[in-house]
Amino acid sequence: MSPRKCYTKIGDSHLMETASCPILYTIRFRGGGTTARAASSAKLYSDIHGKLLRGNSIIPPPSYKFGDNRLQFGRFICNASTANTTQSDPSQKIALLLEVDGVLMDVYRLCNRQAFNVAFRKLGLDCANWTEPVYLDLVRKSAGDEERMLILFFNRIGWPTSVATSEKGTFMKNVLREKKNALDDLVISNAFSLRPGAEAFIDDACDKGIPVIILTAYCTSGEKVARLIAEKLGTDRMSKTKIVGDDEVKQSFYGQLVFGKGVSSSLDEKLAREVSRAASAERQRIAEEVASILKLKVELNTTSSESLQNIVAALRAGAEYAELPVNNCVLIAGSQSGVAAAERISMPCVVLRSSSTSRAEFPSAIAVMDGFGGADLTISRLVRKLMS
Repeated sequence: MSPRKCYTKIGDSHLMETASCPILYTIRFRGGGTTARAASSAKLYSDIHGKLLRGNSIIPPPSYKFGDNRLQFGRFICNASTANTTQSDPSQKIALLLEVDGVLMDVYRLCNRQAFNVAFRKLGLDCANWTEPVYLDLVRKSAGDEERMLILFFNRIGWPTSVATSEKGTFMKNVLREKKNALDDLVISNAFSLRPGAEAFIDDACDKGIPVIILTAYCTSGEKVARLIAEKLGTDRMSKTKIVGDDEVKQSFYGQLVFGKGVSSSLDEKLAREVSRAASAERQRIAEEVASILKLKVELNTTSSESLQNIVAALRAGAEYAELPVNNCVLIAGSQSGVAAAERISMPCVVLRSSSTSRAEFPSAIAVMDGFGGADLTISRLVRKLMS
């Protein structure tokens, strides 16, 4: 039997397909789901539909209620086991979501700069060699945008004479391609290790039964590099954690709703995103022109709403795989974008400082640490902080 589809009237003449019935059953209770996770998914479903369909909808958002181990969305009912819902140890009620860049490894400090220098040498750019102070200055001024880093650098020292103005775009693509290849080789090598204390921190969490989620979905260096870094944890340790990458986000309940599997984006929504992205790029271009004329250095935050949405989706997917509500999960972040996304969904966040965030302020974080272990981040210290 083909799945029945639910439609909602938008305005007077348009019907938007909101969800097929099977999407309501994607609240998967892996390993014996919990009522807490069912409640979280129910609230998420209601919140999303409330935002998308509230207003001139001809039907109310689906109601949900709990009772007799069942979760009900209007006329759709899912079974929800209450097993493992009562746990005496407070640490059992949290999950850890770990970023890769800046948390498991300080990729920017250890590998990324060296990868750029390898790329410069391969392309015969003897004049280009980024020291750590130069590199960190470029990261800060470009907000981590690597193409912007190249533009800022070569505007400063002069572009290679062999590169015509019309060929600058192609030139930068060649540099970034060689840099990516060099970065992959550096990460695969044993020349660079994980941050001190990272493995012991994960071991302690696993020993206490705390779910550990490794987020590779929005790693600045790319998911392939992030997974290679995560593999440095070792096979045994990896078997006790869960990797959440792009595919896992898309397969999650939230991902299916947001990215089109369960709720289709209207043409207006897609156009609005494109307009926002174009406007952001135009603002940056104008600011650069003015800065060039006035000899000023201008920094603009050009992080797109679409990028933030992707990070939010990864965090929500991580909570879903951990089978806990968002506010019971703690993001261990090494990036400013991760902190912003956690704040957006009220997920507690602890920042581990890295070379790219050494001078940044994080007022929304519950704690800012310099590393793992000792006087810094430990499981016991984190639990005490959450319970205080």
